[in-house]
Amino acid sequence: MWEFIAEDSADNADRVREIYEAIQALVRFPHRGHRRTDLTSRLLRFWRVYDYLIAYAPEEQPLWVVAVMHGQRSPRVMAAILRSREASVN
Repeated sequence: MWEFIAEDSADNADRVREIYEAIQALVRFPHRGHRRTDLTSRLLRFWRVYDYLIAYAPEEQPLWVVAVMHGQRSPRVMAAILRSREASVN
């Protein structure tokens, strides 16, 4: 994956790798993140990596990453993304 993205940008490939590594760390310590009740009432947690926000369900086995979103998105848009992911699972 890194090599494919690096064809366009090595910096972006490095960011993707660090997001992936952060997700791997969350698997080992799933309650590391924080809640965002302004975005969802679900028991999701959030972890920031650079400008990105990883939304995940810490109680799911295996860990369920619901979304990786740019942190500069509007909270309303982020909430809508999370709602759409919930609907697709049910």
